[in-house]
Order: sequence, then C-alpha cells, then structure tokens
Amino acid sequence: MKYVISLLLMTLGLFSCSEKKQNETASDEQLQKHADELAHRFIITDGHVDLPERLKSIHWTTDSINLIVKTNRGEFDYERAMKGGLTAPFMSIYIPSEYQKKPDYGKGLADSLMSYVFDIARLLPDKFALAKTPADVEANFKAGKISLPMGMENGAPIGNDIKNVKYFYDKGVRYITLTHSKNNHICDSSGDSAKWNGLSPFGKEVVQEMNRVGIMVDISHVDDSTFYQVMKLSKAPCIASHSSCRYFAPTVRRDMTDDMIKKLGENDGVMSINFYTAFVDSATANYQARSFKTIGAILKEKNLKFFDPAARQIMAQYKKEHPAPEVDIEVIANHIDHVVKLIGIDHVAFGSDFDGVDGMLPTGLENPSKYPNLIYRLLKRGYSDDDIEKICYKNMFRVWNKVEEVAKSSR
Repeated sequence: MKYVISLLLMTLGLFSCSEKKQNETASDEQLQKHADELAHRFIITDGHVDLPERLKSIHWTTDSINLIVKTNRGEFDYERAMKGGLTAPFMSIYIPSEYQKKPDYGKGLADSLMSYVFDIARLLPDKFALAKTPADVEANFKAGKISLPMGMENGAPIGNDIKNVKYFYDKGVRYITLTHSKNNHICDSSGDSAKWNGLSPFGKEVVQEMNRVGIMVDISHVDDSTFYQVMKLSKAPCIASHSSCRYFAPTVRRDMTDDMIKKLGENDGVMSINFYTAFVDSATANYQARSFKTIGAILKEKNLKFFDPAARQIMAQYKKEHPAPEVDIEVIANHIDHVVKLIGIDHVAFGSDFDGVDGMLPTGLENPSKYPNLIYRLLKRGYSDDDIEKICYKNMFRVWNKVEEVAKSSR
C-alpha cells in the first residue's frame, strides 16, 4: 500500500513538473490561451467586490436587476465576470465609518446591503446563487452559476451585543473586517490614531466569538497593533481579504509589512492581493495623498464632507483634471511574487476591491473580464497550473473550511 501511495505521489509530481515545463516553453499566444482556459477551468474567488455599495449609490430597486447582467457602470457585472472566469466574488457589506455613530451602529445598512445580494440570487437564479460554504461554491460552479458569498467590511454593526456575531453568520456573512478607515468599538484602524492600542476589551470577545461561530477574521484595514493581537488571540486562520505589500508602498499604513505577512503565514492564513493602484504602487500612493490633501482643503472651504453628493462631483472633476499615474498589471504580479517569496504559494489569493476604488485599477486589470491577463502574467513567471489553482480558490477554501472546523470543535 505504501508503495502504491509513493508511486501515485511520484506520478503527480512528474505531471506537475511536466505541466510547468510545457508552460515555460509555450509561446505567448499559447500561454494566453492557456490562461483563459485555466480561468474557466478553476473557480476564481475574489476576496472583496463592492457591488452592494455601488447598488446603494444608484438607489437600488429590483427593477434595476438588468444592471447586474450588463452595465457600463463600475467594474462588476455578470457578463464581465463570466468572461474572465470570476465565479466566487465575496460581496462586500461595506459600512462607512460615519455609521458607527448611529444608534444601531450601521446594522440597518448591513441588513439593507445583504438584501441586495439576496435579491440578485432570487431574481437571477439561472446566473447567481448564494454560498455559505466552499461546497456551495463548488455546486454552483458545476451548475454554471456565480456564487455570492458575503463579507462584512467594518464590524461596527455588531454593536455592543456579542449575539450579533451569530446573527450575521446566520445571514450568510463569512468574514468580518474588524474595522474600516476609523477606529471603532472593536479595534484601532490603520487610518486613525491609536485609541485602544489594538483590540478593545469587547474586540477580544468579538474575535473569540467569530472563532466559535465560524466567521473568518479579516485583518484588512486594521492597524499593526490590532493585527498582532489578533494573530495571538485567534484559534483559527485569518484572512486579509483585500490587502497589499507595504514593501512596494512604504507610506501606506493600510498595507502589510513583511513581518505581518510572515505572521499571517504562521497563522496558516491567506492574503488576498488588492488591485487598488494607490495601495500597490508608491508613486500612485503619493499622488493619492496629495489629491486628498488638496480636495480636503477645497471641501473644507465649501463646508462639505467627503460623502456629500456635491463633494463627489468635486472629487471626480479634480481627478479628471489631474489623472492618476498609470500602473501596469505586472505590479499585481509583483505583489503576489513577494508574498510567495515570504510565506509560500499556499497563502496568497485575489482581493480586487472592484467597485470600491473609483476606477483606480492597473492597466490590463480594469474589471473581472481581465482575470486571464493576470493568470497569463503568472504563467510567464513560471507558476504552474497547480500554483494557479491554489491562488484562484484552493488557498481561500482551505482557510474557510478550517475556520468552520475550529467552530465545530468549540461548539
């Protein structure tokens, strides 16, 4: 029996090596074709797509359902996703920081955004389906449907009631980003000055309850102290649903340092690389910082806040007159390479932030239809088909399943 297993492993190894060698000797045209084939052979998970927020901005009603199939707005729709092979985008239930001050901490908004996701699956059942487990995603994939798992960006709607962690689990939320751009009652944010010096006392309870219930802890957006405390406290692997490497943009506190990436690897977690150019490229990060400073001064003079409709028009006009530097798709491959170099192929995935970055995306990766372009770049760099499969979905599935296992063992 041992001999049979050894022979099988050797055969699989030889197949993988042969496959990799074929990729290395293939022409560009062959590699591009192979990349497109892999994008449709494998499930592709995306750790963060802000479609629900975009629907909120257009005052979503069920009459707007055709905008999900095909639209010129934003980045995500059914046709572009299917063309690129994106079949498991985590729908972001995004709670802006100002909602933390509301009596319900933004829970009403969370319920509203989740209802949009439910509407999509209900009204387009031949194209979309909800997904609460990797097994759900696999079944939907076999049926030719796009899965809609959910992650909540900003844990503020948990409020002061720890039972709300289970409430959101029952609704279908499978990860929670602990905070967003400002500190909340759970932890400190990378976009704010220290309040708790990491997790709050309640925040520690939240992490433990997420482990107990089966929700992945997402450390995107948290400050460094929060990150390290989560790594010590969590009994389950964690994720960075849409983060990038600070190595390439040292001024971006939102990005992860090499040491943080290594700690996430030790946690057996996964880092889903963000495509937002201001996070992945130093020149664009500096441009964005200057833009915010200038726009902030204009808005202050006009007594407007960033989220006011009139402010959005001012920002759009400014960016039209002062366009951001172009960033090539190769930069995203550089971030993936960097993570692989630090912690290995088993700990990296995709986390685009489509529909959440005002179109600031790399050339060649402007929307989900372009996923084969990124896979092609990785193949050219020597990644094997098995490597691509791990990045596309297997790494995320491993963590997702492990979190459920930890939850079951603690119940």
